Amino acid sequence: MITPAFELTQDPDFLTIVIKVPYARASEFDVYFEGEDFKFYAKPYFLRLTLPGRIVEDGREKASYNTDKGTFTIRLPKEIPGQYFEGLDMLTSLLAPKKSRSAKPLVEEIAASAELSEEEEEEFDWEIEQTPYKDSAESSLPLQYCYGFGNLRSGVFQRLQDELSDVIDIKDPDQTPVDERRRKRLAAEAAKFEPDHYLADFFEDEAVQHVLKYKPWWVDAHKKMTALKGKSHQDQDAHTVVVFSEEEREQLRKFTNKSYLLDKRSRHHVYLGLIDILLAYCYEIRVNEGDKNVESSWNVRKLSATLCWLESFTSIHDVLVSFGRRVLCYPLYRHFGLVTRAFNDTVMILQLGKAAILKCLLDVHKIFAENDPAYILNDLFIADYCIWIQKAKSKKLAALSESLQKTTLTKSHIGFELEELEAAAVLVQEEESMLKASGRVSRQQLPSSESETSVCEESSSSSSETEGSDSDEPESSTSEDGEINSVQDTLQGERTAPLIDCNGLRQGTNTSMFEVSDEKSKVSLQSTAPPGKLIEELEKQMHTAIRLSEQPEGSATPGSVLAKKKKQRGTAIEYRTESKPVLSRPGCVTSVSCSFG
Repeated sequence: MITPAFELTQDPDFLTIVIKVPYARASEFDVYFEGEDFKFYAKPYFLRLTLPGRIVEDGREKASYNTDKGTFTIRLPKEIPGQYFEGLDMLTSLLAPKKSRSAKPLVEEIAASAELSEEEEEEFDWEIEQTPYKDSAESSLPLQYCYGFGNLRSGVFQRLQDELSDVIDIKDPDQTPVDERRRKRLAAEAAKFEPDHYLADFFEDEAVQHVLKYKPWWVDAHKKMTALKGKSHQDQDAHTVVVFSEEEREQLRKFTNKSYLLDKRSRHHVYLGLIDILLAYCYEIRVNEGDKNVESSWNVRKLSATLCWLESFTSIHDVLVSFGRRVLCYPLYRHFGLVTRAFNDTVMILQLGKAAILKCLLDVHKIFAENDPAYILNDLFIADYCIWIQKAKSKKLAALSESLQKTTLTKSHIGFELEELEAAAVLVQEEESMLKASGRVSRQQLPSSESETSVCEESSSSSSETEGSDSDEPESSTSEDGEINSVQDTLQGERTAPLIDCNGLRQGTNTSMFEVSDEKSKVSLQSTAPPGKLIEELEKQMHTAIRLSEQPEGSATPGSVLAKKKKQRGTAIEYRTESKPVLSRPGCVTSVSCSFG
């Protein structure tokens, strides 16, 4: 027999079942329904459902067949009009047979009823039953530690160690207790953390801010659910906002229905492991903006300590700390903002209910199924989670989301001294900014310094020319010294010096050295006057130097002529000695060209 594809919907008074039976003999089909049982047969298809509510045969039932689509549509009246049937999209649970009364599964029924009664509790019971310590030496057989969904598996990695070495980080998990796994995990994370990578993402966060703006499907679904709750004030409307695709429905039909015998401690680990897996999945969806790539499988399993280290958590806070540490150690984007955003996304998914959780788990199952080494994680965790969540109570999940929402996570909880790193990096950044700002100020002062330097060179050249004239006429030096000294006194009183000396070296404020007279004397000029006054003083100095260099009558050397050519301010002034070369000290010049601005 073939189990056909089917879909269930409801309104306040009717339950509608759409069954796809292509190429079936529509003329011969049987339908049976009573209470919670529904059976359909049309060769070669057979469908048996255990409904979450009771239906009744009262003459209002209808059935129709669409020959083009090959679908039967059956409308069945509810026994209690207005009753809401929960979990109509949990196909695996609907396909499960009705509870048997035979002797063999009797133990399972007792355990299942006990499980259901405990799951009715709205609050978590965090008290874990303690067991006395037993020395391992008392046991003759080697201990094997459990892992997987509800810690129900053991010995898997002994048989498949070579295959699974790339899937998990813990070596030899069958012989490694839970506490030692946790110690090794924390040590591995501490060794992997890179402050440079973290600070780079912290300061250069354009890409991170982009992915933080992405809105996955559950954001709109959560808004729609909130709006529906505000209008109708009924919780069941939250289940109508999550729709499964045909591919996801096919996944659900392929799962084998199971019953899980979980004690209080195991159920505790299962719920916390669910949070851990959802956090990793939310990070993966957000950073890749809903697209899958070859790294998707690695991201999910690497960020979840439940999958990568077979961790069994004891509190919600431990789950958040573990996830935060792994986000800052392993993936491409290592930003604390992604940790908090994945935290908020997980709260939304839990508030949407088990339909949204199941949709996420089915996507994780598909990701791992398409990756060669990671497929084993479906057998150890994800497939069992997909089956188990369909039977979980909505009140339990609501209590879990509320507890998660109340839990806080800060950077100080991560344990990598993130706040100290950020503070130190900010100080370094401020220092660099100050150095760059001072460098810009220096470059802005450079043009004015260069112009002042050219003025100083002109003055020095003029002084050197004067000294050359003095060397030719020693008898006139006495009278010339008196005039030069008076010029020195005048210039020294004017205080018109720039900030940079003639050699380009920085002087004290408003101080500059000008060479004016003979080889041993230097004139110190200090000034705060504007550039116009400085130009006028330099012109006066040049006129004085020209008068001093002229020969007295009768003492001029034949053929020696002093020519002066002066242009307007802003043009070049040239002094040229048209005579035979005059011996002078090194560094002196006989021709000067200067521009006055």
